[in-house]
Amino acid sequence: MSVFDHKEFDSHEKVAFFSDKATGLKAIIAVHNTNLGPSLGGCRMWPYADSTEALTDVLRLSKGMTYKAAMAQLKLGGGKSVILGNPREHKTDDMMKAMGRFVEQMGGTYITAEDSGISVSDIRLMSQNTGHVSGIDAKYRYDGGAADGNPAPSTAYGVFTGLKASVEHHLKCDLKGLKVAVQGLGHVGFRLAKHLHEQGAQLFVTD
Repeated sequence: MSVFDHKEFDSHEKVAFFSDKATGLKAIIAVHNTNLGPSLGGCRMWPYADSTEALTDVLRLSKGMTYKAAMAQLKLGGGKSVILGNPREHKTDDMMKAMGRFVEQMGGTYITAEDSGISVSDIRLMSQNTGHVSGIDAKYRYDGGAADGNPAPSTAYGVFTGLKASVEHHLKCDLKGLKVAVQGLGHVGFRLAKHLHEQGAQLFVTD
């Protein structure tokens, strides 16, 4: 099936596939739109069932980033990258460096950062072969943590405050005793669960 015929294809400007036999890297970068600026979106490493599932994910995510950047009034477009594989089993330093070479081949139309399965240290490895990276440095810190560029603490706190405000507005109560389901206990989900637990919420979690 052609990428153009994929149900999630939405006039994406560029979709690139990359394979590096030496490191086992198989990755896809999708640039959805660069009308406002170069595309920005994290790199996700996930044990996809197959390449079709990976392509579906990267097309959806890159489109979402276009709208997120526009809504935030950033001079950036939407892009995303995915690496096929289990980050706990298949990820290596050399693979991350190879991913950096892949990003560099995009000629600055795509800027990468952290996402599921990818850490700040992984992005630093990619940066050895490309300057088109973000999320490796930050001037802010949250909850006493290091200002290393990791967006997870701020993301989790943002979700928590949004949920808390919504509950107060709609249910006219606080979080104590409220039943909350959290799907995924990664860098964001685990921190979110901690905030909710501290407020007395009754948690139902899965990962």
